[in-house]
Amino acid sequence: MLMQILLIVLVILLLVLLALSFHIVPQNYEGLVETLGKYSRTVKAGFVMIFPGVQRIRKVSLALQPLEISKYRIITKDNAEITTSLTLNYLVTDSYKYFYNNTDSVESMVQLIRGHLRDIIGRMELNEALGSTSQINAQLADAIGDLTDIYGIRVVRVNVDELLPSPEIQKAMDKQLTADREKTAAIARAEGEARNIELTTKAKNDALVATAKANAEAIKTQADADAYRIKKLQESLDKAGEGYFRNQSLDSFNQLAQGPNNLIVVDKDEISNLGKIPAAKKSGTKAKMKTKKQRLLTFLS
Repeated sequence: MLMQILLIVLVILLLVLLALSFHIVPQNYEGLVETLGKYSRTVKAGFVMIFPGVQRIRKVSLALQPLEISKYRIITKDNAEITTSLTLNYLVTDSYKYFYNNTDSVESMVQLIRGHLRDIIGRMELNEALGSTSQINAQLADAIGDLTDIYGIRVVRVNVDELLPSPEIQKAMDKQLTADREKTAAIARAEGEARNIELTTKAKNDALVATAKANAEAIKTQADADAYRIKKLQESLDKAGEGYFRNQSLDSFNQLAQGPNNLIVVDKDEISNLGKIPAAKKSGTKAKMKTKKQRLLTFLS
């Protein structure tokens, strides 16, 4: 009976030991097998058997892991205080270094990144730092480089999430920004008014020029018309015969005879034409004509 009990106990112990001997390493993990507290080997993902009580296995994730670095303060080159925060992604490239070469590889990596970021921003002035986030990210990634290999870690991406000046500086910047905006608006209004005046003046000048051109064109057209009329008249006079001018003279004498004037002056060469002046229709007109002829003959003699 006692032997049966011991046998059962022994079987149970063997089953427990056997159960403790088998381990499963998940996907994207590595297992570090320790024998009597000392590293002995590294195993990949899958089914692993160890000796219980003598060996144990430590599982290390190889997957990409995000990390947020809490906010901390940095002093810029011009002694301005800003607060920054970071996010990054890292993965374990060497599980042995990650677990055995440092008591806390992640914290060591964070301190390394903080130190390099403090150095980069410390060489910049406030305005330059606030406007150079992409440049800071690139410089930080270059500075870290392979330095984290000693911890068995590779930083895949690091990003500066925010750079915030102190409240005092923020208030001063807001006032400066407001003043700059007001100044820009005033300049824009002044330029708009000046442009409006310029365009109005130009429009008036253009109108004056157009009017002057139109008047000049009208005067030129009138002058051309007068010149043409004079030319045609001259051509007609050149073609006219002597009889035409004699008739014109007689018509003139006729008009003078019918007029109210008592004195008529004519050339001595035309005195012979006085007799050709037609007699007036009324008797009063005949008396006037006789008187005018007598006065004219008396004046010419």
